[in-house]
Amino acid sequence: MTTTAPPDQIPPDRTAPGGTSPDDTSLSQFGYRQELHRSLGRYASFAAGFSFISVLTTVFQFFAVGYAFGGPVFFWTWPAVLVGQLLVAACFAELAARYPISGAIYQWSSRLSTPSFGWFAGWIMVTGQIVVVAAAALALQMVLPPLWSGFQFMGGDATPTSPTGAANAAVLGVVLLALTTLVNVVDNRVMSWINRVGVTAEIAGALLIVVLLLTHSERSPGITFHTGAAGQSGLLAAVLTGSLTAAYVLIGFDSAGEMSEETRHPRRTAPRTILTALGAAGLIGGLLVLGGILAAPSLTDGRLATEGLSYVLTSSLGDGVGRVLLADVAVAIAVATLAIQTAACRMLFSMARDGVLPGSRALSRVSPRTGMPTGPALVVGGLAAALLLLNFASPDAFLAIGTTCIVMLYLAYAMVTGPMLVRRLRGQYRGATTDGTDESGRPLFSLGRWGLPVNVLALLYGLFMTVNLAWPRAAVYDPAGGTWYLQWFTVLFVLLTVAAGAAFRWHRRSRAGARPEPAGSPA
Repeated sequence: MTTTAPPDQIPPDRTAPGGTSPDDTSLSQFGYRQELHRSLGRYASFAAGFSFISVLTTVFQFFAVGYAFGGPVFFWTWPAVLVGQLLVAACFAELAARYPISGAIYQWSSRLSTPSFGWFAGWIMVTGQIVVVAAAALALQMVLPPLWSGFQFMGGDATPTSPTGAANAAVLGVVLLALTTLVNVVDNRVMSWINRVGVTAEIAGALLIVVLLLTHSERSPGITFHTGAAGQSGLLAAVLTGSLTAAYVLIGFDSAGEMSEETRHPRRTAPRTILTALGAAGLIGGLLVLGGILAAPSLTDGRLATEGLSYVLTSSLGDGVGRVLLADVAVAIAVATLAIQTAACRMLFSMARDGVLPGSRALSRVSPRTGMPTGPALVVGGLAAALLLLNFASPDAFLAIGTTCIVMLYLAYAMVTGPMLVRRLRGQYRGATTDGTDESGRPLFSLGRWGLPVNVLALLYGLFMTVNLAWPRAAVYDPAGGTWYLQWFTVLFVLLTVAAGAAFRWHRRSRAGARPEPAGSPA
């Protein structure tokens, strides 16, 4: 078991580093030895964060939802959510410089608060990540059937919220998860190469789509100040519900920190790639949303609220160009699913390495040849595939799964920014001072005097959005009516996750004779 320390107390070396590089020595200062292969450069670190966000995957997946409930005005939820998430990312950038360790959320929360609180942050985060993997895999249904009807194996309506569309989405998702799981056990260099190539293709494709959409505009940007038919429930309701799209897209930037143990010079690299990945994704995604609204052949025929951007591409840009761009989106979805699964694997590995999860011995084992933790890859892939089976039970599970994963991640983020703020207010957080240097000898990334106001706003924003997204709106989660468990699915899932975690910890302590945990231990 490995002990942790508060942010201003780094324990002395207890384990020999896995190599002779300063990066490996830095890891040994936290009591860990280098097992994962450290081969990722700056662009690969950026790709880890950007591919988790994956604007093409998520915008294509949830554009229709945002438009259905917010109308054109839902565009303005994008910059609002981006600003809020940049506040959170700035806090994370400080922590990534000081704690370049896999399992970022778990490690940061444990060191900023108590081992028990940090454990629950990691437990909620990794559960949310597994749900995100499932939600990302479902996105293939938005692009493959429009690309070629042969991908609709189940026949009938291909709309993701229809019975046949939901079932087909599950089939496509399981196939994709089998492939990403295979990559996640092969070699981290293969995983990194696929990520880099995929992110490059995604950025190029996204920029091309933005240009084409904006040059095929059917209306002026002023239309974004209208709610359309979605405004029947009021402007505030339209905006709050429409923000689901931006909230779903702009998550996962912390995955650059998750890959710190595989990144060269992580203290210098990770903080910058966390911010640049979110900034680049936020800018491109906002332009995609705006371009889709402006270029849609019609805002009132209902297709934009059901088919989303796939409808805009094939209708406005022509069938040939539209299909080529949809193929690029399909690549982005596959790479995003791979990146999210990788991040979840690193979280499982980090917690298992501390011996705080069921089956920790198997989950913490790293192949010396590949430098990859095989057990976590199989567990994440298997559990995500099992979640996809909900689509066979109810087509509305698509939205329930998507919203649940957002809430889980937002809650886990708040479990980092909250303790961070408490330490600042107590004067116990040294992030505002020059308390160390990175691998190049320069001062660590710091918010300086802006740290306290940024931290306060980041926490308030995170808590507000968690409540907003988890609110059991019947029109959103149970549109057909009569299925109470779907309406309350997100709330119930969070409560069950916490209850399962508490039950495991109680069982673990009772088997150990209820001995108190060592001070500073993540157990």
